[in-house]
Order: sequence, then structure tokens, then C-alpha cells
Amino acid sequence: MYQRILVPVDGSPTSNRGLDEAVRLARLTKGRLRLLHVIDELSLAGSMGAYAAYSDWMNVLRSNGAELLQQARSKVDAAGVAVDTVLHDNFTGPVHELAIDEARKWPADLIVIGTHGRRGLSRMVLGSSAEKILREAPVPVLLVRQPEAEAQA
Repeated sequence: MYQRILVPVDGSPTSNRGLDEAVRLARLTKGRLRLLHVIDELSLAGSMGAYAAYSDWMNVLRSNGAELLQQARSKVDAAGVAVDTVLHDNFTGPVHELAIDEARKWPADLIVIGTHGRRGLSRMVLGSSAEKILREAPVPVLLVRQPEAEAQA
């Protein structure tokens, strides 16, 4: 049960909480993790102002994504769990679609995602990749809620 666990990561406290839960689960099931990081339009737009001085900002985003994946991988390795990583940087779709495609192709038994658990207007305005994955995933999804107080710390 749950031998292949896909974990989308973005380096946020919420994502890290999901990763921690995935590690605990993989240790229990003697499973393996696949860490997925997606460079999407939102990360691209956010970087434009921050990296305007760089002639090749896409390389900076790739480097940052690779570093994020390496840090997460080191954490999983230290826990004694088998792990591999995937970096999507080709803008072939939104985060939720790429995560679902990865779950199908690998194939994953479970997807574990950290979520803010926002409700109401803030969810409508910000959207929710976790919710979209939950609705469309071909496998079970474990949402690990990050309490608002911890998410803001």
C-alpha cells in the first residue's frame, strides 16, 4: 500500500509540512517518494521583477528549483527513504495538470500535498492547486493542512 508517493514541493512551510508527512508515511509503508517541483507562470511572473538585472532569469529559476529539490531530497535521504526528483520547467500546463500527469506516468499510488486550507474569498482569489489535484487525481490524495498561524510564522 502506498509504495510510490508523489510529493509536489515549492519550499514553503506548507509544502514542507506535506513533505514531512509523506516521509513518515513512506517509512511506515517502506515506500519511495518522488518529489516534483514546477516552475510555472506564477513563479516566472514573480521572478521578473526580482531578477530583472539577470540576462537569463530562466536559468536562475531552474537553479533555484534544483536547489529546492536537492534540499528536500537530502531531508528524505536522511530519513532513510528512497527518493527521486523531477523538475518541470517547460510551461506545458498549470501545476495541478503537471502533478496529475506525473502521477499517471510514474505511476504513483498516492499524492501528498501541503495545503493552507483556505476558505471563502481567499481560496477563490488565490485558487487552489491542491483542490484541483484532489478533484482530478487518478489516485488517492492526502492533503496535509498547514494551520494559518504556522503558515504566517
